[in-house]
Amino acid sequence: MTNDRQLRSILFAAVLLILGACIGFAAVSIQPAVETDRETLFQVSTIDALLQGIYDGSMRFDELASHGDHGIGCGDRLDGELLGIDGRWYLIRVDGRAYPVAGTATTPFAATTFFDPEIEIAVGKPMALTDLENRVRDEFPSENYFYAIRVDGTFSEVVTRSVPAQEKPYPHLALVTANQTVFSLKNVTGTAVGFWSPGLAKGLNVPGYHLHFITTDRNAGGHVLDMTLAEGTIGVDTTKNFSVVLPSSGDFLTVDLTGDLSEDLGRVE
Repeated sequence: MTNDRQLRSILFAAVLLILGACIGFAAVSIQPAVETDRETLFQVSTIDALLQGIYDGSMRFDELASHGDHGIGCGDRLDGELLGIDGRWYLIRVDGRAYPVAGTATTPFAATTFFDPEIEIAVGKPMALTDLENRVRDEFPSENYFYAIRVDGTFSEVVTRSVPAQEKPYPHLALVTANQTVFSLKNVTGTAVGFWSPGLAKGLNVPGYHLHFITTDRNAGGHVLDMTLAEGTIGVDTTKNFSVVLPSSGDFLTVDLTGDLSEDLGRVE
């Protein structure tokens, strides 16, 4: 009789352990998955900091890529024009060639978002850059939001630029771009990606359009100075949220960001 009671006690305890494990597993399995934030323009540092020579990389590209698949910026020490397209990131360096970016490399300034266009515009005849910009701007529901822009197609010409890596003491960006290398790409297929930022972003990002270009074969490109779209499509993603991560060390800690650098920005863009 004693042995039977002991056996029943052991079996009962075993059942309780099994039930407890099942309940615990169920509790873990029903936790909601963390959703990717696809509606925020995520930015590293500020354009005014970059204008004043804050070129040391402060964020790795693998971390930047977790915040978006579409973006622009520059490389560490200002080494090349950064472009993110379809989740792949490239630096167009001073030789005009596009180089895939290692996840361990860093950027001093970049902006990215996940590209989900809700506006699409078909272009069936040649359109100069100014006309293209005005056409896209007509579609904006508000000029107080950020917009991710993507232009795919055949281009009669794309004029781009890039700059070389800099050495300390870093010169201001306006001095660097005064000696920029300019490329003229004629009759090419490719994609221009970037953003339109509202006036409220002054000092943080570039108010208005800021586009970078890469060819379909991912071999060449740069910061867009001018272009003519022969035919293609334009996608626009309205982005109502904005997040900035500032560098936590280096020259950023002491740079004066209180001044108006609009004239410097005009010379750079």
